[in-house]
Amino acid sequence: MEIYILLRVDYLTCAGGDAVCDNGDCGVVTEAVIDRSHATGIGIVLAGGACLSLAGILLRNIDTADGWQILFYRASAFVVTLFVVLLVKYRSGVLVAFRRVGWPGIAVGICLGLGSVCYVFALLWTTVANAVFIIGSAPLFTALVAWLVMRERVHPLGIAAMLVALAGLGLMFADGFVAGRWIGNLLALGVVASFVSMLVILRYSREIDMLPATCLAGVVGGTIAFIMADDLIISGHDLILCLILGSVQFGAGFMLLTIGTRYIPAAEVALYSLSEAVLAPIWVWIGVDEKPSLLTLAGGAIVLTTVLVNGLFSLRRERRTGHAAQ
Repeated sequence: MEIYILLRVDYLTCAGGDAVCDNGDCGVVTEAVIDRSHATGIGIVLAGGACLSLAGILLRNIDTADGWQILFYRASAFVVTLFVVLLVKYRSGVLVAFRRVGWPGIAVGICLGLGSVCYVFALLWTTVANAVFIIGSAPLFTALVAWLVMRERVHPLGIAAMLVALAGLGLMFADGFVAGRWIGNLLALGVVASFVSMLVILRYSREIDMLPATCLAGVVGGTIAFIMADDLIISGHDLILCLILGSVQFGAGFMLLTIGTRYIPAAEVALYSLSEAVLAPIWVWIGVDEKPSLLTLAGGAIVLTTVLVNGLFSLRRERRTGHAAQ
């Protein structure tokens, strides 16, 4: 989903930030380093989006495992993968890092855990295209909630984008009702709701480190699946795919997006991570001949184009603000 990270930007400075270059070459060298780092960041984020886009095709190739079994092993692999990363990052202080998240971090974990449940079943109960296009509207819903709940100022273009995106979502929901896939569409909206709820919590608790909180999300999703599953016996083939879903699709995708935020602004991360929504329907179209309907294609094109245009204008305003501050 997917993800669902606390974005951070590391700014590059010349010679540690305060040094002055007497020969006049510092600005040229710094600009070259920044350009190279920016390109690296774009590549990392695109790779993260590509990893996340594998969920649909992996799920479509699972033979007999049901949704709860898939969710349990996916969550387990994700927790193990992320816990290893936390051990590398915090070493002996890893348990302290978990305690520091407090109740806000637990709330974030619950939101993301419920979102991961909705995500898996949305992909199982509707087309991959429908699910990822609906989930792709999350940035617009986030802006709407920030406007309504936190009274944050929203640019008129953002309001127009929300209205246009609603039209696109309407087309996809109409297709879902016609094809009998409306429950999957609602679950995709559940993913959006979990993402928006998480961001609201983070706005009021900006000090939370998302890594331990996100690891807790895997525990929440896995616990729900353990309770709901009739049994956890699956074939070796299905087990391998579930483990790939947790470690590569979700785990590596999450970490690549997180690393990408060190090189490029959050607004650009949001734009380039749309590669997930573009690639996911292509993989299932090529791999299992799952072709989206015309209504889904039309609605998805409206939503993704709206998100893209709104994101580009937001990035432009962000850069103007940055230049004005300088």
